[in-house]
Amino acid sequence: MSRKPRVVIAGLGDSGLLTAIKLARHADVVGISVKPALVSGQELGLRLARPKDWARDNWISFDKYRGLDPVRTVQATLTGLDLENRTVLGSAPDGSPVTETYDVLVISTGVRNGFWRQPTLQTPEEIAADLTATHERLAAAESVMIIGGGAAAVSAAANVATAWPGKTVDLYFPGERALTEHHHRAWERLHDKLIGLGVGVHPGHRAVLPDGFDGDEITDGAVQWSTGQPESTADAVLWAIGRVKPNTEWLPPELLDQQGFVKVTPELQLCGHHHVFAIGDVAATDPLRASARARADSLLAQNIRATLTDRPLKKYRAPRRRWGSIVGIQADGLEVFAPNGTAYRFPAWSIDRVLMPWIVRRGIYKGVRRNQPLS
Repeated sequence: MSRKPRVVIAGLGDSGLLTAIKLARHADVVGISVKPALVSGQELGLRLARPKDWARDNWISFDKYRGLDPVRTVQATLTGLDLENRTVLGSAPDGSPVTETYDVLVISTGVRNGFWRQPTLQTPEEIAADLTATHERLAAAESVMIIGGGAAAVSAAANVATAWPGKTVDLYFPGERALTEHHHRAWERLHDKLIGLGVGVHPGHRAVLPDGFDGDEITDGAVQWSTGQPESTADAVLWAIGRVKPNTEWLPPELLDQQGFVKVTPELQLCGHHHVFAIGDVAATDPLRASARARADSLLAQNIRATLTDRPLKKYRAPRRRWGSIVGIQADGLEVFAPNGTAYRFPAWSIDRVLMPWIVRRGIYKGVRRNQPLS
């Protein structure tokens, strides 16, 4: 009997994990991750303000996913790629070398961004300690300054203000409005929400980053503005400035664009390497790198199967605007924004009865066993 083709998925974040689930019945799938679990980079505001709630849906051990039962997962830091011999190289937590051969490779190593998205090897205990320390740091602060105009910054401002109504919370961003990659209606709605929560909203402020600082930790003290305003201070300064860096140091430079993202065709293949694909934030698909959030995993899985059977591939068509949830699940339900800025609400009663168990855990992830809550 002929063996199944081996698919190595380098990176088991949201995109890589979903791709692995979709291919598990059709190939011998190996997933490589620096974490022992899915530790999502999404929903920053919930992670900061309500870490237990965030962990329930965004920090899930790989063995809880029924769809990953046939998949072999390897915890390792990726160190190299041998294209000629179709081999991925890595280093295990104990320092021992890792070598995985492939018939098809999926690059889904994502990006680093702030303290909440870092490609570091961690144990479950270390992940829990990080979550708790950050939450307690904000809980102890009387004033919190959030710098940035993207979804992470807006989410952080809304959730911090909701969790701790007595805090002084201010949001600073450089443009006339925040959420510039979303439809303007999304910002108009979230602006009103922030004002209602007592958040100070400060457009036209561009922060001066200290030398050598990439915004990867919570700071305190004064923040200078290159846009001419007097300095601002807070007990805790959260930098959500979107300074992303792709996790591609392990890849040959010829596979990358000038910013270090993986160059791909509209079919999500690497140019000149038909058995290598990329998806998610690491893939240079479009200006928004939208394959990370537009469910391109289904198309990618189809294209990988088509490649293995010499069938035509389909092209990925990226949305022109970001869409989805921005502030996450709240006491009154979940609000999701369409690309045209229209807001759709899942009422609170439907979250634990319909949305999470049936649409997310069963429909999207093909079954998730009960997750161990953050203690």
